[in-house]
Amino acid sequence: MASTHTTRIPDTLEELLTPEWLNAALGRTYPGLRISATVLGRVESRISTNACFHMEGEGELPKGLSADLCAKGYFSDTGTASHRMAGESETRFYRDLAATSGIRTLPGVFAEWDPAIENGVVITEDITVSGATFLDPRDRFTASHVAASLEQYAILHSRTWNGHGLVGIDWLSSPMARTAGARGIPEIQSQFDGPIGAGVPEEARDAERLVRAFKTLPEITASASSWCLLHGDAHIGNVFRDQAGLPCLLDWQLVQRGPWYVDVGYQIASSLGVADRRASEQDLLGHYLERLAAHGVTVPTWDEVWFGYCCGIVYGLFLWSITQKVKPEITAVLLERIGTAAADHDAYRVVLGERP
Repeated sequence: MASTHTTRIPDTLEELLTPEWLNAALGRTYPGLRISATVLGRVESRISTNACFHMEGEGELPKGLSADLCAKGYFSDTGTASHRMAGESETRFYRDLAATSGIRTLPGVFAEWDPAIENGVVITEDITVSGATFLDPRDRFTASHVAASLEQYAILHSRTWNGHGLVGIDWLSSPMARTAGARGIPEIQSQFDGPIGAGVPEEARDAERLVRAFKTLPEITASASSWCLLHGDAHIGNVFRDQAGLPCLLDWQLVQRGPWYVDVGYQIASSLGVADRRASEQDLLGHYLERLAAHGVTVPTWDEVWFGYCCGIVYGLFLWSITQKVKPEITAVLLERIGTAAADHDAYRVVLGERP
């Protein structure tokens, strides 16, 4: 995908789906493209709008270009107000970093960010056509599945371990400090005390301590001795299985620089039911570290690992405690899983550095 902006970002989904816009945008990579019509498929709109569509062309499409694509942009009223914060990182990841990341993700067709209007669009292949499946947190996910997804994180992390070429990229700066002010303590406590938070154990159902713990993370992660490229929102719903059943990563809106454990703690705690996570979390951490070492990284000590694991749990729990735009039944599942992990490991105390 080209990295120089030459195509105007459309204002609406309707404009994006026109043959004129698609021929201009995709023609940068596929010269001579002649799309004559599009057929809109499924559309999902929360903050971003995700729309799948089928292209019909004059003659055969260029080699390597699928007729079935998905576009992600910020076209709704909510999205228009949020695209600067949510859209830049993901768009630039697909444009500038995905191809060299080494991990399995959505095959990118077009990605562009226009700094003049602070908006962007990502177009990827519609992987469901080839038999890939998106995961729902309510789906059964086993420890072996999590181990396979952790191998993808180990590749992503090891390839960018203390990568000096990523230091000066502003859009990879951690958004944690900004995220900390997204919702206040009363709103989070209400989430815990309502039906969505019913599965969070009493020991973790303390919004004030969660907020305090989360607000320490920017300083903790900034002072970490090692850092890498993070996915940043590593819950189970951001994993899909390709046609071969292999786990792949998607949704890069929170991609950032930071220590490995932000992804790993969040992934393990969110992916498994409570009993399965309790039975396998140490083995899964060990598996991730083994894969990291296999890629040439000197792994941290177990004490550092366990502290980091607790940080990742707090990070994930905070993100779901402030979530409002997801189906309540999904939020409830993830709050119960991650909240129980926080209670099991007294994660607030660990992150805050309090004495037992």
